[in-house]
Amino acid sequence: MKFLLVFVALFAMALARPNDVVVLKSDSDVGPDTWSSDVETSDGTSISQKGVLKNAGTEHEAAVVHGSFSWVDEKTGEKFTINYVADENGYQPVGAHLPVAPVA
Repeated sequence: MKFLLVFVALFAMALARPNDVVVLKSDSDVGPDTWSSDVETSDGTSISQKGVLKNAGTEHEAAVVHGSFSWVDEKTGEKFTINYVADENGYQPVGAHLPVAPVA
């Protein structure tokens, strides 16, 4: 559920930008135990996710979401992408521009 709130917040930020951004693509499919969505805007922002409810109906029920989001820096024109997994172990982002903890 937390992930859904983060996704909605990111989507709202993408759509609320002060320039003339147009939604180019917006697809979603929501079922009882699975869901997916894809959004692309004219400024280069894109959000994609696929989720599944695992162990439904048990005390170990958990949502597992795999997704990514990208944006283009307005000043440099550089494209940034975050790929992530959000599951019972938390939010786990990966991106070339993100710092990585040293291996102990």
